[in-house]
Amino acid sequence: MNKTIIKILLVLMTVTSLQLKAENYSQYGPKEFTTANKWTAIVAAYEPEINAIDHAFSQLSDAKIEKTLTIKGVKYQVGHYKGEPVVIFTTGISVPNAAMTMQMALDYFPIERVVMMGIAGAINPEFNPGDIAVPERWYFHDESVYVNPEPKRTGEFILPDYYENALADYQTRRKQDPHSPAYENYGFIHPEEMAVIKQGWDSPRQMPYFTATPKLVELTKQAIKNIKPIKMPSGHPINIKVGGNGVTGSVFLDNAQYRQWLQRVFDAQVAEMESAAVGQVCFVNDVDWIIIRSVSDLAGGQEGKNVENVFDGIASGTGTKLLLGLLDEIVLAYPSKI
Repeated sequence: MNKTIIKILLVLMTVTSLQLKAENYSQYGPKEFTTANKWTAIVAAYEPEINAIDHAFSQLSDAKIEKTLTIKGVKYQVGHYKGEPVVIFTTGISVPNAAMTMQMALDYFPIERVVMMGIAGAINPEFNPGDIAVPERWYFHDESVYVNPEPKRTGEFILPDYYENALADYQTRRKQDPHSPAYENYGFIHPEEMAVIKQGWDSPRQMPYFTATPKLVELTKQAIKNIKPIKMPSGHPINIKVGGNGVTGSVFLDNAQYRQWLQRVFDAQVAEMESAAVGQVCFVNDVDWIIIRSVSDLAGGQEGKNVENVFDGIASGTGTKLLLGLLDEIVLAYPSKI
């Protein structure tokens, strides 16, 4: 290839690049919504949780599902709650499903805020089944490096250079941010963080946690003051804790020692399998969000087989009562523009 042809190709490539930069990309990607009255997404992970929400909606005269759409296998129920447009759907269980379906929903519907409700295993042993946690921060607990032991030094491990450098950065950051995890290894498992990218950033950044929208946290506190005390079917009143930390991982957690490690490292209240992924997607898309988690069991705290399934329906029911109270506050705080 001679120099003249190379010069022509370079000119064409430069022109094409400038043309692409000049485009607004509107012909690509998801729809950009201009809807004045954007929606509230009501989200759960799996069947007992969404059943509790659907049942609650069916009992209300001013809540209505107007149509149901199935897109790529995910069912979206579209309707209104006291004049507020809503879409209700399940994410599916675990991190990949939660991230995928949450991003799909934001691409398909004009969603302004997300309220997720579901069950969780308690990390804090002060929680009992039916109690509710509404953490302010959500962490991924199983983003990790698995390494070999150091053969000549018992209890030590052979760490990659990049991880040793990252760990030094984590320790430095914790001096400025008390919410950063107090990282320690769990045997050969050494926790680390993913890097996150969003619009306006030049490069990915380490994100130790994702923070729920402060306004929705405050509205949740207001809802607790305004709703009737939530009780178990037995009549026993439940406890509600707003604040603190929750942890997410692609694991069904049923081990007491690992639970104790999560409490030391992350100061966690509850553990489950979707919330941090939902928080990350909302963070990247600049969408408000909050997670309500009702306790089904103390992770790994039982004697014998885990009986989470005994309480998942009951826990979903107590969580739904707080969800409806929060929706009432959202209706007042974000009046309909219709």
